[in-house]
Amino acid sequence: MAMTLQDLRKMSEPALRRIFHLYWRFGRGMTLGVRAVVLDRDNRVFLVKHSYVSGWHLPGGGVEVGETFGDALRRELVEEGRIEVLGEPVLHGSVPQQPRSRRDQCRGLSDPQFQPGSPARGNREIVACGFFAANALPVETTKGTRLRIAEVLESREPISTWR
Repeated sequence: MAMTLQDLRKMSEPALRRIFHLYWRFGRGMTLGVRAVVLDRDNRVFLVKHSYVSGWHLPGGGVEVGETFGDALRRELVEEGRIEVLGEPVLHGSVPQQPRSRRDQCRGLSDPQFQPGSPARGNREIVACGFFAANALPVETTKGTRLRIAEVLESREPISTWR
């Protein structure tokens, strides 16, 4: 049976994650990130699928030096989905990215007013993206992503870890 590129990626992902976290541990004290629950008029949530990690995720990414959380979110949404944020996103919570790393902190933001751009096309980082009904998320949507979506849609307090 021939191994596919996806099989190889899934097998190497844990080792690569450990290598990157080891580098970040010494190269950066703590990393900060943002993720957003972006809902369209039909209450569907925007998700992305990356080329370098398995599953479907909320859009977002790292906060660069000198960048605010809002600015980082605006940049990431344009990069990942050609979505322009019009208003101020609402802070949903700030949670450690455990169990992956105790050194990563992610701010969850929700309900940004946005203007969709032309449909995003796949690139080296994002292989697929789209809006999905909360009760019909792709099977590969991660547990942490599902939890954040449920928290926002059900107005629940965020749990203390990303899980």
